[in-house]
Amino acid sequence: MESIDCLLPLLAEPPACDDRVAELYRYWRSIQPAEDRLPGRQHVDPLAIPRLLPWLRLYDVQRAPLRFRYRLVGTESVRLLGRDPTGQWFDEAFPNVLTTRSHENMVGVAMGGVLAYRRGVPPAILVGHDNGDSEFILLPLARDGSAIDMLIGLTVPLSADAIVEIVPAEA
Repeated sequence: MESIDCLLPLLAEPPACDDRVAELYRYWRSIQPAEDRLPGRQHVDPLAIPRLLPWLRLYDVQRAPLRFRYRLVGTESVRLLGRDPTGQWFDEAFPNVLTTRSHENMVGVAMGGVLAYRRGVPPAILVGHDNGDSEFILLPLARDGSAIDMLIGLTVPLSADAIVEIVPAEA
């Protein structure tokens, strides 16, 4: 499977991907209050996406300086990370993360206008957990529709025994 690591325009669908990644993207689009407004945490209903909860992560975005705090980490994300970083700053939970592509993706999404998508070798923070390839999506949330104050995302493993089904995002 081809590795991909990119920032995409907000309204651009991710490439053909795992159906859990596609489901989060479709759900995020469905809760947008308007085409030119971002959904906020108040629009996210966990009961609407119960199948995704084990892989879901929410981050608070702090500005000046720009930092990210784990607000919620699903049980499968905890397993993939090897611990539960809920409540911790991203850069404190994972020292040296500020020089990684994972951090660059978070900054890109927090600054606005893009979503982050990755398929392939897991980021450095998962290395050593023998997860095989994974897929990741990260999307912005904004309480007021424009000022991004949270990020929502998930990472799913793509090992042979963990694949659910690879489907195009538009399906």
